[in-house]
Amino acid sequence: MPELQRLHAGHAPAVLAFELANRAYFAASVPDRGDDFFDRFTDRYNALLAEQEDGICAFHVLVAEDGSVLGRFNLVDIEDSAAELGYRVAQHAAGRGVATATVRELCQLAAVEYRLRRLRAATDRQNAVSQRVLTKAGFVPVGPADPAHLGGKSGTWYQRDLAHAHAASPGDRPLDGRGHF
Repeated sequence: MPELQRLHAGHAPAVLAFELANRAYFAASVPDRGDDFFDRFTDRYNALLAEQEDGICAFHVLVAEDGSVLGRFNLVDIEDSAAELGYRVAQHAAGRGVATATVRELCQLAAVEYRLRRLRAATDRQNAVSQRVLTKAGFVPVGPADPAHLGGKSGTWYQRDLAHAHAASPGDRPLDGRGHF
């Protein structure tokens, strides 16, 4: 069963493999990371770990039983009991409820472990799949997103109040205490 894990140095090879294998798939719906991302992957990865250590962000990976990464689920710009949610799921895992279940799990972690009260996520207006994931995970649209935030595309901010996220919502899979769902 897939496990949501906090990002650590040992995940680097699997994260790089995930990003390379899904680059074209991701570029169809979000701005491409560019060659520089891959050329400087180790430096960028270490910078992410430093930001996580400083409490600015909390990065997670959904790890399959074989150790491969099925998705990345991130809380960024943590400040004033709030953060921005970002996520991406491997093409071969898409369409099976993986993103929705993991976003729900991350909402619980955000409330309980990180003591956050609110999450926001932006999605461009053409990304109906991401909009469904957010809606199913309890997010509601709250207003327009700046196109600069979405690679030049117009979009919408979604928000979820986490005041009661530690209580299971309908459709949430229970956690077993080790981050499994």
